[in-house]
Amino acid sequence: MSEIGLTVNARKRVVNVDDDMPLVWILRDTLALTGTKFGCGVGVCGSCTVLENGKAVRSCQIPASEAKERAFVTIEGLSLDASHPCQRAWLEEDVAQCGFCQPGMILTACGLLRDHPNPTDEEINTVMSDSVCRCGTYPRMRKAIRRAAALLREQKR
Repeated sequence: MSEIGLTVNARKRVVNVDDDMPLVWILRDTLALTGTKFGCGVGVCGSCTVLENGKAVRSCQIPASEAKERAFVTIEGLSLDASHPCQRAWLEEDVAQCGFCQPGMILTACGLLRDHPNPTDEEINTVMSDSVCRCGTYPRMRKAIRRAAALLREQKR
């Protein structure tokens, strides 16, 4: 067990965990931030996606020893009232069906829009292809990303 300091949702936290414990379990079990989901455990489904410096990363692939002194944003930290443009767009486009993959998809979309404020369909498909939705909400997800991009552009005016 090691004492690991990290920042989650702009709040400094210290946890006492095994060095090899994946960040996903630190978030879910130690910090009770259950919006981050555990899916495959090997970094291919996207359910555990969080943001680090605005970039989407897979929390199941980051051991505690590597999370030390880093800062992450979970779906709970995106906004307190679902007012973030990506969350708003997801709700307005009624993307979620079962909802399990949606936190990871929303955060992946945030990372995409950080790098591509007005993404093409090809850019959306490329970035989102690593996020698995068993319900098949991909067409609504693409619409939501386009809407979120427009909302972000409006915010900057």
